[in-house]
Order: sequence, then C-alpha cells, then structure tokens
Amino acid sequence: MANGSRQAAWEFFGAELKRRREDAGFTQVELGSRVFVSGGYIGQFEQAIRKPQLDVAQRIDEILQTDGFFERTWRKLIDDKRYADYFAEVVELERAATKICQFAPSVIPGLLQTAAYARAVTIAANPFVTDEYVEEKVSARLERARILKDATRPEYWAILHENVLRVPVGGPAAMVMQLEHIAALADGRRVLVTVVPREEGACASMAAMMQLMEFDDAPPTLYTETSFSGELLDDPAVVKRAQRAYDLLRGAALSPKTSLALIESAAEDYRRCASTT
Repeated sequence: MANGSRQAAWEFFGAELKRRREDAGFTQVELGSRVFVSGGYIGQFEQAIRKPQLDVAQRIDEILQTDGFFERTWRKLIDDKRYADYFAEVVELERAATKICQFAPSVIPGLLQTAAYARAVTIAANPFVTDEYVEEKVSARLERARILKDATRPEYWAILHENVLRVPVGGPAAMVMQLEHIAALADGRRVLVTVVPREEGACASMAAMMQLMEFDDAPPTLYTETSFSGELLDDPAVVKRAQRAYDLLRGAALSPKTSLALIESAAEDYRRCASTT
C-alpha cells in the first residue's frame, strides 16, 4: 500500500473511531480510561497522528462493541507478512518518525544493512527456507532503508558496539561493502554513527537492541528486541529511562570522526583478508 493511500486509510480509521465513540456517548477521556490510554491518545488516534497498538484496538472493539471492526482494520493496515508480527508496527512508526536513535550490540541495524549483509543474517536465522523467502526479507529490509534517502528523512543516530564491526557476517567481501556503505552514509551526513569501543566493557551489559523514535505530534516510543521477539513501549517513565541509558551509551562512544576512522579501518582489514582468500 502506498504511503498516501495508507495515510488515507488511517484517517478513515480515526474518523470511524470518533463517530463510534460519540455514538456510544463517550468523551475521549472516558474511552481512554476504559482502554488504558490517555484521552489525548484517543484524540491522536482519531486525527491519524498516532496509530494504536493491537491490544488497544482490541479493547476499543470490546468497549464500543464494534464486533472486531478496529482489530480487523488494524491488521489490514499494519500486518505486512514481510516482517515478523511484532515488527510490522515499528516499520509504520519509522515512516512517521522525525528522529530515530538506535543502539546495536551485535548486528548492523536493519536501516543500515546492505543486501549482502541482510541476506547473510536472514539465512543464518532461517537455514532451511527457500531462496524466495530470503529475497523477500532482503527486499523488505532495503525498502525500509529508503526513509534515509527521502527529503523528509528522520534525523538518524546509530550507536554500534565495536563487536558489530568485528563479526564477519557474510564473509570479508560482504563486510567491506557493508562498512563502506555505512561510511558513505556518514560522509554524506545522512546518518550520524558512533562506536562504543570494546574497552568500554560495562556497555556490553546493554545486551538488548534498542530503538527510540520521536514524532512531531506524538510522544516518543521505545522498541527493544531480542533474537525471537520485540516489544514496543510508550510508557513515559520507561521511555525516559531508555533515553537516559542511550545518553550514557553516547557518552561512552567515540566521537563521530574517530568512529568513522574505526569503521574505515575495519573495512580495510576485511579488504586485506578478502584479497588473500
């Protein structure tokens, strides 16, 4: 679904929510209290500024007695079989974000991955799938990354642990392309990438990937992920703690200039390795 038609569909979702809420005699605050969000969130859903999570859409159906209408509409708009169920909504939020901050402890973030790197990661996690499955996943990942090329692209910060640079995912030649790609994005001022060196051992305890997203007209959101699942959180207290953790990681990271030099040095190491194999 194109972005324009997708937005129009969310506006329809919001208009229906407003109509059915008013028909049921609820204010935004009253409905919000029953589905465990603020009245302001209900207003943002109705204006298509923010998208509800699935459990919220389900509770709205229950309170307004809409026979699953909002859940079905949500699934149609959010569910994209190219992505894991827990990640489809994150992709939608990335398109609306004005700022994205990521910490990657073990794997290059998807928004920065090249096709070869994405292919190697997908096969490593799914060794028995078809080539068609692999290429669908790779294509979806590269499509996500297009937001970094848009004129309205979000401000994008990535903090990589040095281990991410040193694990030869896909082999030396693939790593050369991957690290050169990151360096080119940084050189072109499309992204800001810093690296936490191995010497900052305490940062290794930040084992989970984390992604913070900010929006023009909605509160910030946190996404965390392990190997098999992810969680989207917008509780203000939790997001605030995550932002503090991210600030501490930023303080432990090398400067952007030094980080870029380390990335280029790692690429050169892989280049030498590739030339001898």
